[in-house]
Amino acid sequence: MTLIDTRTPNPKYFIQGSTGDWEIVIGMEVHAQVTSESKLFSGSSTKFGSPPNANVSFVDAAMPGMLPVINDECVRQAVRTGLGLKAKINKRSIFDRKNYFYPDLPQGYQISQFKDPIVGEGKISLDMGAEGKIEIGIERLHLEQDAGKSIHDQHPSITFVDLNRSGVALMEIVSKPDLRSSDEAKAYLSKLRAIMRYLGTCDGNMEEGSLRADINVSVRRPGGAFGTRCEIKNVNSIRFAGQAIEYEARRQIDILEDGGAIDQETRLFDPKTGETRSMRSKEEAHDYRYFPDPDLLPLEFDDAFIAELAAHLPELPDEKQNRFIEEYGITPYDAMVLTLERESADFYEEVARGRDGKLAANWVINEFFARLNKEGLDVTSSPVSAAQLGGIVDLIGKGDISGKIAKDLFEIVWAEGGDPAQIVEARGMKQVTDLGAIEKVVDEIIAANPDQVAKVQAKPTMIGWFVGQAMKASGGKANPQALNEILKQKLGL
Repeated sequence: MTLIDTRTPNPKYFIQGSTGDWEIVIGMEVHAQVTSESKLFSGSSTKFGSPPNANVSFVDAAMPGMLPVINDECVRQAVRTGLGLKAKINKRSIFDRKNYFYPDLPQGYQISQFKDPIVGEGKISLDMGAEGKIEIGIERLHLEQDAGKSIHDQHPSITFVDLNRSGVALMEIVSKPDLRSSDEAKAYLSKLRAIMRYLGTCDGNMEEGSLRADINVSVRRPGGAFGTRCEIKNVNSIRFAGQAIEYEARRQIDILEDGGAIDQETRLFDPKTGETRSMRSKEEAHDYRYFPDPDLLPLEFDDAFIAELAAHLPELPDEKQNRFIEEYGITPYDAMVLTLERESADFYEEVARGRDGKLAANWVINEFFARLNKEGLDVTSSPVSAAQLGGIVDLIGKGDISGKIAKDLFEIVWAEGGDPAQIVEARGMKQVTDLGAIEKVVDEIIAANPDQVAKVQAKPTMIGWFVGQAMKASGGKANPQALNEILKQKLGL
């Protein structure tokens, strides 16, 4: 494959070395487990967490005479993913045997796709904030079976093999070398995972191994020829991906600036040390002796098959983001944050529907999401429902409570549950809008603080002192707008 440079160098992402600036070039091979109840070529379960070797058929264990039979749902899932990546769907693809030995690969080969994958070129759009939107090219998506798992830590001299994963369907999604920073790489992984979760084609649970990334990293002088790359294998966290890229880029720069050369190799990332370490050397040419699998016919389908799958795709993150901006009047950044996960987008839309979309976004992102992160929860396990948060937004919009009271109310609903309107009524939390009552509080504060009156009349920006005192005196219940107007009138500002 000929590598083509599609990006203009961005000085923001340059790494400064002792001899000048360097640029990182990153490509990814993401292995995504297909959401399916059974494996790619057998009826064995794909359930995570089963006892070792509980989900193994004769096909998975490569018993003599066993023949693979394609799981058509895995084919549909791959095509759905390709459509979600705006990629070319190849109506004819071929399964190949990729030959290599490994103890947890019972057949001695992996059934994969090589020259004729099921999905061709596509793209992913990333919103990089102030940097704007960038497009990352997808080279291909192909189906393949996973290997088993070697377990080295249960005996001092014996390695155990668990074949539960053997034969599980994977989609390998190969990007073009279009990424130029760890931030872009993390955004790419997040977006790719979001797309597959929206589609329901991969659950994206990296901690369970459902999504793993092999990251190719090289460095070069800005805009120069591609450098020698090293592959960081099996990274299972978006945060670790960023750390691995940062370390590996700096390691390569140090070697080159000392007059050395980069050896192409496969490396592993150690989260404990934050470093990559050598796993094995990797020559440029691989002798996997690919050839078409004689037990599997070419995979063929027509335009009607593709059109049927395309017609039933859900609204994907980019489309949902654009609709949120137009329908709810929120910023592109807020729309991006709200649509990163399908559950988050659905939650926000339930809160925002029929209400002030900007106010709803502010509360979902700054209060609700922040609290979820603090407690280590996700939207599906939140003690506050969209209806309850919508009720709080309603009370703010009607002027029944101030922003400060709303935060206190949110804490009560989070801890105790209940209907926000009823809580406000029962606990006397409603905002004071009686102008006479607010005026009385203001008069008392002005009369008791003649020195402060003189100061604020000389410097009107000090009115905040009076606002704070009045809010304190009213227990935080005074309507802020009415309070400010009365203060300005009484102080002659």
